[in-house]
Amino acid sequence: MRLVLSYMKPYRLAAVVALALMLVELAVELWHPILMARIINEGILERDSAQIIRLGIMMAVVALLGFAAGIVNSFYAAHVSQGLGFDLRKVLWGKVQSFPFAQFNRFPAATLITRMTSDVTQLQNLVFMGLRIMMRAPLMMVGGLIMALTINVKLGLILIVVTPLMFGLLVGMMNRGFILFRDVQEKLDRTNAVLRENLLGMRLIKALVRYGHEHKRFTRANDELADRTIRAIRLVELTVPALLFVMNISVLFILWFGSRQVIGGRADVGEIVAVVNYATRITGAFSVISFIMTGLSRAKASAGRISEVLRSEEDDAETVHAEDRRNGLGKEEGIPAAAVTFECVTFRYPDTPDAVLSNISFDVAPGETVAILGATGSGKSSLFQLLPRLYDPESGTVRIDGWDIRAMDPERLRGQIGYVPQEAVLFTGTVRDNLLWGKEDASLEEVMGAARHAQIHDSIMRLPAQYETMLGQKGVNLSGGQKQRLSVARALIRRPRLLLLDDSTSALDMRTEAALLAALKHYSCTTLIITQKISTAMEADKILILQDGRLQDQGSHSELMAGSALYRQIIYSQFGEETADHV
Repeated sequence: MRLVLSYMKPYRLAAVVALALMLVELAVELWHPILMARIINEGILERDSAQIIRLGIMMAVVALLGFAAGIVNSFYAAHVSQGLGFDLRKVLWGKVQSFPFAQFNRFPAATLITRMTSDVTQLQNLVFMGLRIMMRAPLMMVGGLIMALTINVKLGLILIVVTPLMFGLLVGMMNRGFILFRDVQEKLDRTNAVLRENLLGMRLIKALVRYGHEHKRFTRANDELADRTIRAIRLVELTVPALLFVMNISVLFILWFGSRQVIGGRADVGEIVAVVNYATRITGAFSVISFIMTGLSRAKASAGRISEVLRSEEDDAETVHAEDRRNGLGKEEGIPAAAVTFECVTFRYPDTPDAVLSNISFDVAPGETVAILGATGSGKSSLFQLLPRLYDPESGTVRIDGWDIRAMDPERLRGQIGYVPQEAVLFTGTVRDNLLWGKEDASLEEVMGAARHAQIHDSIMRLPAQYETMLGQKGVNLSGGQKQRLSVARALIRRPRLLLLDDSTSALDMRTEAALLAALKHYSCTTLIITQKISTAMEADKILILQDGRLQDQGSHSELMAGSALYRQIIYSQFGEETADHV
């Protein structure tokens, strides 16, 4: 909680003003019963109308002062709470952007969304309550007890005995509530995860008629969330009536005992009314405190979840020493295309026992095109993720132009790489907006040129608004081949020195793919292509064959046909033995 609330520092002045105004409201509330007692004793019992009017006007003025203080207090409390929420979401977003990929295994998308929305909202509510009513309620209790003792010691002692008992009950409720509300937030994570998966996979769910199964899955998650929420709220709802019951019993006892004192001449009616008034205000304060305890339990659980994200490790790739910032890819160094070297590289994903890449070594000369073949799970995509430092190898070195990429400026490194992932990822916006992800200051001519080379320009021109056509989330209104070609165009627009195509032409027909690969020759870059198509691999300068995370063979098509049984087996599987001999 302390880490999260440290982000309130920029709003300290506003918070102090809000607390000062809250104290004004508190003083008004504590003064009212005294004025009421005076009206009864000095006005009503003495039949003095002038005193009643004078004290009544004083009460009205004091009430107006408290009302004005409350209005301004709400303004400042809202300013602090909303500012804190804004800053926390901003910091969390920046933290997520700096995550190494391994952290996304610990914090899936659904839980990050919940932490940046629902959990931050819980903290905003706590801060607003804290500046608006949280401090006023316990101070009202303490102040009410002191004022009651001042007016009548014996009646005040009744409240002194009852109040600690009620406060202990509240503390126990808060501790139990913290556990319950943390469980509620975790169940909310689960519900959001199921909902997100369903929305993203709606086409597949409908195509395979799986909505019955998914409905059951969502209902199960939703029922668990509802069950945990009901248990948490039930605790709160049972606590408040219990507190009110105890306090009302104490008020009845005060009235009974006070009436005996009035009859005995040891107290006057105004004192009894004032003490009862303080008792009812303390009762109201307990109701507020129970509400605050609920909010505090939820906020404490949320603060812990947010702190987990804030304290998590950042991407080591972002922490490059200042003297190494000059290193990295750059065309000013005189080599237009990048040279790539893997030296005995071994890599395993975090928290997994087996390496996905083992002792990989190869060299790629500047401007070469290299095809990477291998069965599913052989480590092809994992190899690609090492080049822009999405992950770092466990051992060995990845070099570009002779530089260990761990000594390079990550932004400069990634800025010179065109990376097209296996799954085409597009964003809500226009076609042009999506292409400008590759180079945000690109001119329309550059955009159209990259689209032509990616063989997508003609398709774009047939869209309703051409390059200004709005795309749905993840490019839902485009075909798989169109999304792949847009992803390629987005990579080409930055004129990369190193182009990584992760099975990015799988949805293209042979003619379109051939035209795209021919267009790549217009670019001065080194190209690595993951592919399952022998026709594509045959056009490459070099072919790498991965099997179970190891580099089994490498060489040109003719070299591998002559010396690699594994490569010939792949050829036979696609073309048949008779045809393969003539390939």
